[in-house]
Amino acid sequence: MPQLILDARAELGESPRWSVAEGCLYWVDIAAHRLHRFDPASGENRVRQFDQPIGCVAPRAGGGLVLGLRSGVGLIDGWDGDVRPFGPAFLAGQPDYRSNDGCTDAAGNWWVGSVDEAKATLDAALYRIAPTGSVTRLFGGMTTCNGAAFSPDGGTFYHADTPTHAIRAFDHDPATGTLGAPRLFHQFIHGTGRPDGAAVDAEGCLWSALFDGGRVVRLSPAGELLATIALPVSRPTMISFGGADGRCAFVTSARKGLDARALAAEPLAGGLFTFRVDVPGLIAPPFAG
Repeated sequence: MPQLILDARAELGESPRWSVAEGCLYWVDIAAHRLHRFDPASGENRVRQFDQPIGCVAPRAGGGLVLGLRSGVGLIDGWDGDVRPFGPAFLAGQPDYRSNDGCTDAAGNWWVGSVDEAKATLDAALYRIAPTGSVTRLFGGMTTCNGAAFSPDGGTFYHADTPTHAIRAFDHDPATGTLGAPRLFHQFIHGTGRPDGAAVDAEGCLWSALFDGGRVVRLSPAGELLATIALPVSRPTMISFGGADGRCAFVTSARKGLDARALAAEPLAGGLFTFRVDVPGLIAPPFAG
């Protein structure tokens, strides 16, 4: 049973990422331009305000964080560190776009998707940022690039263009970063929730948060529905794993777009939730840049 661990009332909570080194959870409120650091042991939640949206976050191998920004990627060396650009501003000149979902691979690359907030040009894309700062555009033609995750052996990459209600899978060569042709992994029925952020567990099962679906689901490596975890909010945004044993699931959620009546019906919207799982989840490796 999911429990509320932080009544954050986030407008658009996203990108929960566990820091093994610090024993804490980083996450963002995209719409409020805020970075959060939550310590489950003490219950303390630190907040840092930025002047632009932070679409996603990940710990760095050498300490500090990598941030998905409006036009590209930035680094900070510590909680109070100055943000410095890293690599080219690959979204510059696209005012309706920003960084969105992101995940790291075993080689320490950061895979970052973009989103078309105007829902007009439909050219959101997936990018791979190397530890050197070089950027590779992998594919585009989307509205909301989301749900990036890798199988335990790195041989499969998962991804969703959220409005399609579909999760796709790609063969992935960990040595080269090459992706094969996409294939349909799971199609959700329209009107029952859209696949947002995702994570994988040690058995290779994919967990997906269903925005406007009020639940997270666990799918087998073959795409079959294995489990459904209902939440007390309609807009869960992303699931990830952490804790000392990897069996703590963390789920962010959103209030954005809910009217006063809807918010009265779900007062915990925008909260941070947790529940225990039987199979440990994979904790994403740190970014090597």
